[in-house]
Amino acid sequence: MGYSRNVFYSKLFIMKKYFKITFLILFLGLFAFMSYEIISKINHKKAIDENIKTIPEFQYLKLDGSVFSNKSLKQDTATIFLYFNSECEHCQAEAQMVSENREKFKPFQLVFISFETLYKIKNFAIQYKLIGYGNIHFLCDSKVTFATTFDVKSVPSLVLYDKNDHLIEKIKGQIKAEVLLRKFRITN
Repeated sequence: MGYSRNVFYSKLFIMKKYFKITFLILFLGLFAFMSYEIISKINHKKAIDENIKTIPEFQYLKLDGSVFSNKSLKQDTATIFLYFNSECEHCQAEAQMVSENREKFKPFQLVFISFETLYKIKNFAIQYKLIGYGNIHFLCDSKVTFATTFDVKSVPSLVLYDKNDHLIEKIKGQIKAEVLLRKFRITN
């Protein structure tokens, strides 16, 4: 009896040792994987931040189906990119705010961008009476690249650039006209 008990405890000791070693290897592997993922995300974020310091290259469709790109923007004019969805209540309120303050936004180019169909985007522009102004553009992001290119995660989002195409700020959510205009006065 004593011999089999010793064998049992000896095997139990060896099993505990293997379990500890296996657990340690799994923990270190998980730690290394998580560290790699975090470092990769930080490096990716830095690359995106570097890419959007100035207006990056882009190409989207205008309401008439023609192409609008970063080269289509007016030089020496501040730009406000407004990422929206026509069914989003906050986006609707933001479009209403722009419509009510069109005169205040005349010195800026406003670029509304959505991944929805041209039909929905056009109806949205008509609904808020924002069609026919030389400084207001509505674009279709049919390849859904705006969010990753400009590092925005939700709608509405605004990306503000000064007249030299340098990033001022990214804004998540709805904003009042006075606050938005103040951000440009502070940088000039």
